[in-house]
Amino acid sequence: MEGMMSAITWDEGKRTMERYPKEVLNYLVHFHGDRDFFECHEILEEYWKENPGHPYAETLVGLIQVAVGLYHQRRGNKAGAVKMLGSSLSYLKEEDLKGLGMAGADLVAQVRQRVREAELDAVPYEDLDLPVEDPSLLEACKRECALRGFGWGEASDASNLMLVDRHKLRDRSDVVEERARQLEARKLRRKGGEDQ
Repeated sequence: MEGMMSAITWDEGKRTMERYPKEVLNYLVHFHGDRDFFECHEILEEYWKENPGHPYAETLVGLIQVAVGLYHQRRGNKAGAVKMLGSSLSYLKEEDLKGLGMAGADLVAQVRQRVREAELDAVPYEDLDLPVEDPSLLEACKRECALRGFGWGEASDASNLMLVDRHKLRDRSDVVEERARQLEARKLRRKGGEDQ
């Protein structure tokens, strides 16, 4: 199998990049490389919002929820993990996953199993690997991981607070500034309406 993957030519790699949105590739790279599930969520959510008519839109939501569910589970938030992972099952479509280069039935089965484990709190957190079925996509993801300096399928670094508590530690100054601008604009519109 490994020999087959290394035999993929540059042209095949280029076709892979054209076949799948780069955001899906980036999602998979973060999911399996640095295990930054928060970043997976950010990447795919932005893509999903910018492409509301995407043929796999529902499945993209499911993949976003898988990443969020694992983020919660790794942090020990059982309720959040169960909610997000359970919800993802209603969005993940096996045929769409196949169209995105993944083994749909296997992925859905893995998420179902993870929901059961999270509900029971039966086992300690362990990373989940999404079954990438397309060998050229898998090879492209592994190459990208290597370029970014991390291995494919390595375990999460639970001591890295930027992975575990990213929602608390990220820089949100741009969001705060934008909210302040929008509030000021609403005040000006209201004041303009009062003057008339």
